[in-house]
Parts: sequence; structure tokens; C-alpha cells
Amino acid sequence: MGSSTISVDEFQALEQKVLQTVELIRKERDARAAAEGERDAARGEIAELHGKLTEAEEKLKTAEEKLSAASEKLETASEELSAAGAAQAEVESLQREREAVKLRVEKMLAQMDELL
Repeated sequence: MGSSTISVDEFQALEQKVLQTVELIRKERDARAAAEGERDAARGEIAELHGKLTEAEEKLKTAEEKLSAASEKLETASEELSAAGAAQAEVESLQREREAVKLRVEKMLAQMDELL
């Protein structure tokens, strides 16, 4: 029966390699756990940001609706102002016409006074 013996130096070198491998595995597990933690935190942030984005989109939609309503009110007010301007122009035209008629009537009355 052949016996293979390992020298103390070889055994210690092998033991050192095993310890290094165990330490490397431990570091890898710690790094993996840290990475998974960061991933979970990032997913949480993404979910939070998605909620904020949805909220912002709703606010934007509400603001757009308010803007549309305000635009309609402005258009209505503009039309009313335009109509008021036209009415004002018509009133001024009627006042000028009234003045002209008044002058003609005064002239006619003056002529009638001369005839009497």
C-alpha cells in the first residue's frame, strides 16, 4: 500500500488557499447582498418616482383643463368686448346722426320763424 504524505508546508499552503477561498466566497456573498439591497432600494425609488410622475401627470391634466376653460372664457370675453365695441360705434354713429337731424330741425324752425 502506497502512502502519500503531504508535507507540513504543502498542508499549510493548501490550508491558506482554502482560507482565502472561504474569505473570497464570504466577500462575494456580502457584495451580492449589498447589490441586492441596492437593487431593492432602487426599485423602491423607481416606484416612488413612478407615483410622483403619475401625480404630476394628473396635475398637468388638471392644469390643461383649467387652461382650456380659461381660454374659452377669454374667447367669450373677447367676443363680448368686440360686440360692445360695435355697439359703442353704433351709439356714436346714432349720436352724430341725431346732432345732424337736430341742426336740420333748428334750421327749419329758424326758416319757419322768418316766414311768420
